[in-house]
Amino acid sequence: MAAMWRSFALFFLALAVLADEPHPTLEIGSPAPNFSLPGIDGKTHSLHDYDSAKLLVIVFTCNHCPTAQLYESRIKKLVDDYRGKGVALVGIEPNNADAIRLDELGYTDVSDSLEEMKIRAAYRHFNFPYLYDGETQSVSKAYGPQATPHVFIFDQERKLRYQGHVDNNQRESLVTHQDARNAIDALLAGKPVPVDHTRAFGCSTKWMSKEADRLAEFKKIEAEPVTLELVSAADLTKLRSNPTGKVLLVNFWATWCGPCVHEFPDLETTWHMYRLRDFDMVMVSANMPDEKPAVMKMLERQHASSRNLLFGSTDTDAMQAAFDPKWQAGVPYTVLLSPDGKALYREQGEVDILKLRRTILANLPDSDYVGHRAYWASQ
Repeated sequence: MAAMWRSFALFFLALAVLADEPHPTLEIGSPAPNFSLPGIDGKTHSLHDYDSAKLLVIVFTCNHCPTAQLYESRIKKLVDDYRGKGVALVGIEPNNADAIRLDELGYTDVSDSLEEMKIRAAYRHFNFPYLYDGETQSVSKAYGPQATPHVFIFDQERKLRYQGHVDNNQRESLVTHQDARNAIDALLAGKPVPVDHTRAFGCSTKWMSKEADRLAEFKKIEAEPVTLELVSAADLTKLRSNPTGKVLLVNFWATWCGPCVHEFPDLETTWHMYRLRDFDMVMVSANMPDEKPAVMKMLERQHASSRNLLFGSTDTDAMQAAFDPKWQAGVPYTVLLSPDGKALYREQGEVDILKLRRTILANLPDSDYVGHRAYWASQ
């Protein structure tokens, strides 16, 4: 096993050396580099598909970044406001999904793969082509986006006339300079762009060189201790009141339950995504107490390092009633609790993992990123 990890490490180190070359941002006046990229519409898009547009706006953006999320509505408004004036806008996702650690997904429901881009675009009703460059990042290397979102505006001859941010504040209420919009207006009027370069602000581009970080994270997760406690009916009653002070996800499962085993990895992934925030998760096995070895085996196989509990009584009915009198059937059974014990989400049967994650995100405090909670609560 150690030899295998060393081989993986050397492989990703070699990738890092090759991929970690500087990717300078395209200079003002440069011609637009060509691209041929798959879109969420199932088609391949190229630079020349937009030859008829007076101006071409290319926005490098992504799914997972909270800053990019807060700019989605403003990007959509740019499309609506300038569609009839001959301006085309294209979104390009530059990140390699394998280079994003789980702890970097604390503000999102999905990561940055092409399939997940389709999910986000449908959920937020994107009105622009959304293209994927994460597989080779060849287009991103040519343009050099430093963060998401990063805007590049080209004139009719496809010479770069502006690059930088959409505007000067991720909180829309605090915006004082609409630099991308000002650049578009100037170019449409045949005037010089007042400010042709601004600093992009958001999450850094996830180049392939970061794949080694993700592999190291998985190795660390696999090394985390897995524990299992027997609990009484009184313990479950206390759990239902949510003494954690956090948003708490409680899932009841059993080793003999196919749907439970099927959804278990998604729940563990969700735990690893949000555990650095005010979020906690407890997995409760409804197996009998003498089945503890089999439960532990399952937990270890799943690298389940969240808190794990096991019914400490053979009276399953009493254990169910102690946690939630509304629980009238078997497993899986999942409840999401607010810090004051209010049920935010309740599901008898397999969870809808996207709905569950979005509910979590809509209820986590956003004192560290004001506006993010409203983003998720707005749908």
